[in-house]
Amino acid sequence: MKIAYFDCFSGASGDMILGALLDAGLDLTHLKRELAKLGLSHYAIDKAAVVKNGISGSQALVNVIQDHHRHHHRHLADITAIIASSTLDAAIKTKSLKIFNRLAAAEAKVHQTAVDQIHFHEVGAMDAIIDVVGAVIGLHALQIDTIICSALHVGCGTVECAHGTLPVPAPATAELVRGKPIYSTGVEGELLTPTGASILTTLASQFGPLPSMTVDRIGHGAGTADRSIANMLRLFIGFANPCEGTFQTEQTATIETTIDDMNPQLYDYLMETMLKRGALDIFFTPVQMKKNRPGTLVTILCRPEMVPALSDFLFRETTTIGLRWRIDNRYTLQRDFVTVKTRFGEITCKAATLGDERINVTPEYDDCRRVAIEQHVPLKTVLEEARAQALALSRRKDP
Repeated sequence: MKIAYFDCFSGASGDMILGALLDAGLDLTHLKRELAKLGLSHYAIDKAAVVKNGISGSQALVNVIQDHHRHHHRHLADITAIIASSTLDAAIKTKSLKIFNRLAAAEAKVHQTAVDQIHFHEVGAMDAIIDVVGAVIGLHALQIDTIICSALHVGCGTVECAHGTLPVPAPATAELVRGKPIYSTGVEGELLTPTGASILTTLASQFGPLPSMTVDRIGHGAGTADRSIANMLRLFIGFANPCEGTFQTEQTATIETTIDDMNPQLYDYLMETMLKRGALDIFFTPVQMKKNRPGTLVTILCRPEMVPALSDFLFRETTTIGLRWRIDNRYTLQRDFVTVKTRFGEITCKAATLGDERINVTPEYDDCRRVAIEQHVPLKTVLEEARAQALALSRRKDP
């Protein structure tokens, strides 16, 4: 599996992503040939070798002829038509449109308007088309299978734009990174742009530290500004280490809070409702809190994008007034469900596979409980029978 890991130690923008891809081996001639399939004119793209704070890299130079594009006000429908009617590969079209739809949705939410009313400003719209479609072309050309991204450095202070002076991260950027890990170290300026955020949050399958991989290429994409840190986006391209292929890698979020003043009857409702709302797991741990008061540590595992909604539910439905959350990486075995025939009837079992080996089979408790009640047999007998039949089925199918 070929991995692209974006190390956003100085944020990211559309041209920085494109520059990093060019620096990592994307052929400029191929990029120009593919972008020509959009049917756009009055622009030029090139790359330049630059050094930022002692680090060498490539800067993607997109030169848009302003007099031609000044009056071309483009809405999402216009950009969609340009991409959809092009002769680009279907996969490139799909991903590019997904990025623009995500960007437009964020802008629409911030400005409290409909997505189809979002206006991509003049020359900036042309830049965004080249950056977005160019990035997708580059990832496709380099045959990237999986995109992983670091936590996003957003910067601080304010930024000037068409709507005036805005805080950093800009409102649209802030909306795009909801549920993703971000941070600021006090570096002034807009390090993460809406275009950069929309590309990475759409295409990256996970956010976190550098994964275990064998690095083949490294690229640095330069931004235009000079900052106190190297204004570069670093890109690692390589292959997952053999041991990584045996596990499924994903990111989860953990939400925690400690409670010592709530009616214990509410915990059953809390667990049941959290699971219904999409939590992956929830558990309660007895703890001793300050002044030696007995309390309960509530721990919830969920997808990162579920953190805001589940946190809102916690605040509304429990007595907590504060919580903690973090992003965790986890390995999981490949899982699937099999139905086995037993002398008591059909039972569903969950099977776990490590590589090509099925190493664990667990009968579904609810199925076994139902059969035990219906047929008046011990539950443990049904569980044992189902597991034995599932293991026997597994042995027959294994090579």
